[in-house]
Amino acid sequence: MSDKEIFSNYKNYLDKEVVLEGWIKNHRKQKEFGFISFSDGTFFTPIQIVYDNSLDNFFEIEKYHIGSSIKVRGIVVKSPKEGQDFEIKAKSIDLIGDCSEDYPIQPKRHSREFLREQAYLRPRTNLFQAVFRIRSKAAFAIHQYFQEKNFIYLHAPLITASDCEGAGEMFHVSSLNLDNIPKNKDGSVDYSKDFFGKEASLTVSGQLQAETFALAYKNVYTFGPTFRAENSNTKTHAAEFWMIEPEMAFCDLEKDMDVMEDMLKYVVKYVLENCKEEIDFCDKFVEKGLKDKLNNLIKTKAVRITHKDAIDELKKSGKKFEFEPEYGEDLAREHEKYLTEEKYKSPVFVYDWPKDIKAFYMRLNDDSKTVAAVDLLVPGSGELMGGSQREERYDVLVKRMKDMNVSLDELDWYLNLRLYGGCVHSGFGMGFERLVMYLTGVENIRDVIAYPRTPGNCEF
Repeated sequence: MSDKEIFSNYKNYLDKEVVLEGWIKNHRKQKEFGFISFSDGTFFTPIQIVYDNSLDNFFEIEKYHIGSSIKVRGIVVKSPKEGQDFEIKAKSIDLIGDCSEDYPIQPKRHSREFLREQAYLRPRTNLFQAVFRIRSKAAFAIHQYFQEKNFIYLHAPLITASDCEGAGEMFHVSSLNLDNIPKNKDGSVDYSKDFFGKEASLTVSGQLQAETFALAYKNVYTFGPTFRAENSNTKTHAAEFWMIEPEMAFCDLEKDMDVMEDMLKYVVKYVLENCKEEIDFCDKFVEKGLKDKLNNLIKTKAVRITHKDAIDELKKSGKKFEFEPEYGEDLAREHEKYLTEEKYKSPVFVYDWPKDIKAFYMRLNDDSKTVAAVDLLVPGSGELMGGSQREERYDVLVKRMKDMNVSLDELDWYLNLRLYGGCVHSGFGMGFERLVMYLTGVENIRDVIAYPRTPGNCEF
C-alpha cells in the first residue's frame, strides 16, 4: 500500500486496515497520544498518523525521531481536522531505521543555500519534493508528446569531436596521463596517443547528429545531458544540464515555431493536470501567481515578430532600459520582459536574427544580413527555447563555415548531408532546467537539478 493509492480515492479505504512504510516528517507528542506526519514519497501531501497509549510500545514510539523510517499498520478514518479528509488510527508502529538527533532536515524553513550543502537530503523537504516530482512529470510529458507525434528518440553521443556551437567552451575527454602528456615536436599535445586518436570533448549539443537521423526518419528528438565549460556563476547557468532537441525534415521556420509552441503548451497542461498539489505549493510559497501564469500560457497564442520589429518596438516604447536595444545585437532580459509582459502580454517568437550573432548552421535569408533563427520568449521567464531552419544549401553553408572559421574537414560528414538527398529542415533546443524553473517559479538552476555542477562545485 502507498500514500498515493490512499489519496487517489480515500473513501474506498475508510474503516479498512492498511500497512504503510515510509518516513517521519514531523512528530508531535502529548501525554496520552501523538501525531506523526508521515510520507512514503509517493504523494506530495503527508498523511497524519494518530497513535495513543493503548499501543504496547507507546513510550518507545514517543521517542521516534524525525527522519526515521517506520512501518505503520492502522485503520483509515475520517479526520476531525479541518482541511484534512482522513487520517490513520494506528494499531501498530514499528521502527525500521532510526535517525540520529543531528539530522539536518528539521521541520522548519531552511534556506536554499543551506539545502544545497545537504543536497543528498533535500529531496525530503516540501520544496524539493514538489520540484523533482514536477521535473519527473515534465520529462514524461516531453517524451509522450514526441512519441504521440511519431518522432524517433535518438540517444545522441555524449563524447564528440564536434563543437556544434563553435564557442570552444567544452570539457575535454582524455585518457592521457596528465603528469606525462605526450607532445609533438612543436610542443602541442599529441592526440594520436590518446584513447580516440584525436581530440575529444563532452557534447554541448546533440543537434548535428540529430540532423543526420532526421534525414532518415523525418522527425527525431534528443533528450539528454549536455555540458558546457563556461565559467559562469549566474542563476541560469550550469556546467551539466539536460536538453531537448527535435529535428524535423521537410520543415521550415514557420512549422518549427508551430511545434515549439504546441510542445510547450502540451507539457505545461500535463504538469498542471498531474501535479496539482505540487503546483499549488509552488504557487503559495515560491511564486505567487504561478498557476495563473501557466494557465495563461496555455490559453494565449504566441505573437511572431522579426528581430528588427522587436527592436523597433523597444526603441519607440519610451521606456528607459539599462541596455539600449540595438539592431545588430542580442536582446537583454529587460527587453524580453517588456515584449512579453507589457507590449504583447503573451509568449513572443522573435525570428530572423542578425547573422553575425548566430551559429553557422542557421539558414541565411535572402537579405544576406539575417538568418532564419527564432527564440521563444515567455512571460515571467524570458527566452525558453531557440531554434532555426538549418542551412540546406551546400555552397552557402561552406561559405558560412569559412567566414566563421569552422573546420570543413572535421564536419565533412555534416556537409555531405547537403549532397546526399538534402532537404529543408529545422529544429530547436530547450534547456530542460529552464523549463522546470518556469514550471515551478524556482529562480536558481541549482535548485532544479539533483546535484548541480557549477564552477568550483562538483559535490556528491
